[in-house]
Amino acid sequence: MNNSESHILLFDGVCNLCNSIVQFTIKRDPKVKFKFASLQSKSGQALLNKFDLPTDDFDSFVFINGDKCFLKSSAGLHVLKELGGVWKLFYVLIIFPRPLRDFIYNIIAKTRYRIFGKRDNCMVPTQDIKLRFLQ
Repeated sequence: MNNSESHILLFDGVCNLCNSIVQFTIKRDPKVKFKFASLQSKSGQALLNKFDLPTDDFDSFVFINGDKCFLKSSAGLHVLKELGGVWKLFYVLIIFPRPLRDFIYNIIAKTRYRIFGKRDNCMVPTQDIKLRFLQ
C-alpha cells in the first residue's frame, strides 16, 4: 500500500457533522495524505470487512493508517496528529482512558442527527476533491 492509500477516513455519509469533519480534514491536508469513503459505500464496506468491523454500524468514525485501524475517539485523535501543525497538540488527549473518551464520543454519535442534521443521500464530492474519495 503506498503512502497515498495509507490514510483513509471512513465516515457516515449522511451525517452533517461527519461531512463537516471530512471538509475540515481536506482543508488542513495540503499534502493530500488522506483519502475518504463513506461507511455505506462499496469501498467503505470492503474496508470494514477487511478489519472485521460491523458493516451496519454507522456510529463510528474509522481511521485506517496502513495496517492499523482506529475507531471513535482514537480515530479522531490520530487524524489530528497526522494533520500536524497546531492540530497535533490535541493528540495529548490520548492520555485519557479510551473508555472515557469513547463515552463522550458515543454521546455525540447518538445525538449527531438531532443536533447537526442528516442528509437524504451520501455526500457527492465536488470535482476538485473527487479523486480523494474511494469509490
